[in-house]
Amino acid sequence: MNTRAYRGTASSRLALIAAPFVIIILAGLGARTALAAAYPTAALLLFLWIATDTMLLALIVHAPDRRPRWHAVLGTAAAAGVVVWIGSPEPLRAALLATPAIAGGLAAVLLGHIGWAALRARRVFRSAGIAAQDRWIAAGSEFLPPALVRVAAGQLSAIHIALFRWGGAADMPAGSRAFAYHRHLAPMCATLLILSLIEIAVCHLLIGLWSPTAALILSVLSVFGLVYLIGLIKSFRYRPILITVEGVRIRAGLAIDRTIPLERIVAIETAIAGADVGDPATLNAALLAWPNILLRIDPPITRRSWLGPRAPIAAVAFRLDDPDAFVRLLKWRLGRG
Repeated sequence: MNTRAYRGTASSRLALIAAPFVIIILAGLGARTALAAAYPTAALLLFLWIATDTMLLALIVHAPDRRPRWHAVLGTAAAAGVVVWIGSPEPLRAALLATPAIAGGLAAVLLGHIGWAALRARRVFRSAGIAAQDRWIAAGSEFLPPALVRVAAGQLSAIHIALFRWGGAADMPAGSRAFAYHRHLAPMCATLLILSLIEIAVCHLLIGLWSPTAALILSVLSVFGLVYLIGLIKSFRYRPILITVEGVRIRAGLAIDRTIPLERIVAIETAIAGADVGDPATLNAALLAWPNILLRIDPPITRRSWLGPRAPIAAVAFRLDDPDAFVRLLKWRLGRG
């Protein structure tokens, strides 16, 4: 497999993602010059044009077949107006409020996006066969960028597990069999939590001697990170790997959740070579340990990331606390037992 092609694609994709941010930041800095303050209306229109054009071009580049949907175009235009309002200095904001045509146009675009997104979100909630969490994520993605919504949902899930789930059964749909992988992680997770607590205390003490305000801000961020870490660690028990009617659902807490259809599993291996684990086409779901099961997949499963296309998944490696029971049941499901 040609891994260089995927690396090159990832690098160029990263450049395409970073370029709009750089352009808009530079435009925002230009809006703060003396020339912009002298001609605020012209500077406002220029800033608005640069932000809208840049964001729409980025949308076209990342859209399938370079053809974004109309609701995405409207949402991007609304987002550009919000960016300009937030990023404009006081003279440009005053010029915006003093020009009803510009202010009314931006307001109309924003309200149009909210209204259209609300109608699409309503259809999502009326759809059958969608889990509650997936339904909320899909509905939120109508208002905000899907990647941002997924990240926020992951953060909220971690916080919910960390603060409100103490005991109870694992997340296991009906008709599935769960296989744990969290027992071998317990000592390492406990060590990681202890080190995090020590780091928070030491950093707060040292930085507090220099700046109490900075120490307070850092402490808040550290506590949030600690809560997220607790939620992630607890999610290892609540989200085991499953064998379902459709296939094998590979999960690693909140970090990984992929379903491998049974008809694509062509081999089950327990003797795993290092080259297989390090292959870009292998999804390594083993956490802080060497995997003890590897599933070969054919045809491979395509995958995408925010960096763009990646090597298709041709194998999945993971570690279970009881691999023998998993192998026996999977072979039986595949008709090879």
